[in-house]
Amino acid sequence: MDIGIGIDPTLGLTTDEELEVSKNAAKLNYKSIWTPEGTGYDSFQTCLMRWQASKEIIDGGIYTGIAVFPVMWRSPVALSMSGGTVSHLSNGKFIMGIGAGSIYRSEVRKKMNLPNLSMLSLMKDYIIIMRGLLAGDRVTYKSKTSSLEGIKLGITPPPKTPIFLGALGPKMLSLAGELADGVALNWCTPEQIQWSREKINEGADISNRNPSDITVSQYIRVCIDKDEEKARIKLAKATMHYALGPDIPNSSQRKYGYRAHFERMGFSEELLKLDKMRKNNASNDEIAKAFPEKILKSVGYYGNSIGAAKEISKLSKGLDNLIVRIVSSQPGDIDSALEVIKACAPNKIEEHINA
Repeated sequence: MDIGIGIDPTLGLTTDEELEVSKNAAKLNYKSIWTPEGTGYDSFQTCLMRWQASKEIIDGGIYTGIAVFPVMWRSPVALSMSGGTVSHLSNGKFIMGIGAGSIYRSEVRKKMNLPNLSMLSLMKDYIIIMRGLLAGDRVTYKSKTSSLEGIKLGITPPPKTPIFLGALGPKMLSLAGELADGVALNWCTPEQIQWSREKINEGADISNRNPSDITVSQYIRVCIDKDEEKARIKLAKATMHYALGPDIPNSSQRKYGYRAHFERMGFSEELLKLDKMRKNNASNDEIAKAFPEKILKSVGYYGNSIGAAKEISKLSKGLDNLIVRIVSSQPGDIDSALEVIKACAPNKIEEHINA
């Protein structure tokens, strides 16, 4: 299993501090550095800067990747151009993760002036188009969501770039197995990782692919602090927006996105109790304080540095690529971030995996 590190804007670090974290990750033999994509700083440029920082430590640098880029922000051609450029400049040390994001929500589609789309069809179109472009093909493609006529990237040689698909539900996981180079999971218990692999394998069978050729990757959040309660609250705040959703969902909305994902893992009752608190206007702090330890310990780690590597080794069972996603107990403090990457250094996790 490869082990990478995940850095995101919630850490509150300056650009120079992020690059310092990247150098330290390379020194500790992490194999990759990952970032999510939002509406902030451009993730492609961020990846390139982190790769350049790691190259000061390791000859050729280490891999960087995006997990994941919500496709509503760019067309498949624009994504291929940006991803292909980073791959070209980094000599192939770049992995591009794409996902549907939150466009299953009508209010999000309205903001982006998007029609009501099939998420499955949209992601299938993106993968097919992008794989063709990144392989150097001239792509002609027509569907309900995309239409291209003889488009080819002007990058030589072709910037062959692995495409990971962000997937949670059975159909999207199957699509990843059918077409993608890898799968970007998120917030999965070890049991859910195994279930996800089964769905991925079903997709691989459709296209006669070897399931072992499909990389299964996942962020696992880690918050370290001597004050365990402080770490717990920070991890709860990082978790609850995903698990609960931005608004109190109705029965139909609970069938989609991360809410459906957490309920598939057996946490329906716990989340409904928190929904009742939200209906009674509980604050985010109150929700975080009440957030079940059962959920937090099933998908992440909080506490002191000593127990981190052992617990992460258990949570990562079944993965090909573990990404230790830093949750800072003290945003803006680089030492808080560095403590996580030291506590979860690959040699420490591997020691427990091989025990």
